[in-house]
Amino acid sequence: MIDVDFDFFNPNPDVDYQAIKRLLVQLFQRDADSFHLHELTELILGQSTIGTTVKTDGQESDPYALLTVINMHVHHDDPSIKALVAYFLQKSSSNPALQAFLQNLFSQTQNNVGLVVCERLINMPVQVIPPMYRMLKDELQGDATGAFRFSHLIVISRTYHLSMEEETYLTNMKSKSPTNKKKKAKAAASNAPTMSRPMDGVYSFHPEDEFIMQASSHAIDYAFTAAPVEPRDSESFGLDTRGRLMLVPFENFEKLVQTMSEALTIG
Repeated sequence: MIDVDFDFFNPNPDVDYQAIKRLLVQLFQRDADSFHLHELTELILGQSTIGTTVKTDGQESDPYALLTVINMHVHHDDPSIKALVAYFLQKSSSNPALQAFLQNLFSQTQNNVGLVVCERLINMPVQVIPPMYRMLKDELQGDATGAFRFSHLIVISRTYHLSMEEETYLTNMKSKSPTNKKKKAKAAASNAPTMSRPMDGVYSFHPEDEFIMQASSHAIDYAFTAAPVEPRDSESFGLDTRGRLMLVPFENFEKLVQTMSEALTIG
């Protein structure tokens, strides 16, 4: 066991640029080059009072996690936001109701849409997420400028897909683990529920997505536009990663933060 202290800071324009840009690449995966990440990173760092980073070695160190929100209407002329709007409309074509709703949101000025950017390094514990969302809620409630008053939030996340063959292989590998056998025996004795396979074989990378999905009016999973470096087949190494878009009415945000905090906070 290694004890690590996590500290929460505002985004720091002097030191966070490269680390935040890398987190954006991780979030958008193969399609990252389409979104003018330099401009998007500058938008994030230009909001000194909104958003939180997580660090372990003080304010001057690299952030391991990021949560912030960008007003897509205020910055509608920024090339990164233009690219994201076009991307969201293209990806939502599989859900005509969502696509029409997004088109209406993006084409009017009465209601502002917030783009929630949340990403962390792979080994970061999910327990850092609830306090980040609580701080974001407080920041939005305390905003006196009106620049962060939203009708809806768009949350982008990552998923992965497992074929039946891949899932069978992983299940067989887990069942051969002595530790897992003990856990299975204990779970069976207590009638503990087991996770069932999603019908489409798509799984969330992040546990908090479960609660964001519950608070969403619409959600879609989508394949990335850019082709993988090597076409996937039965011998491919690594996960088949995909994207997810969740549209959260802002009136649901406070309850979402509360539910997430109750479920994911230890102690």
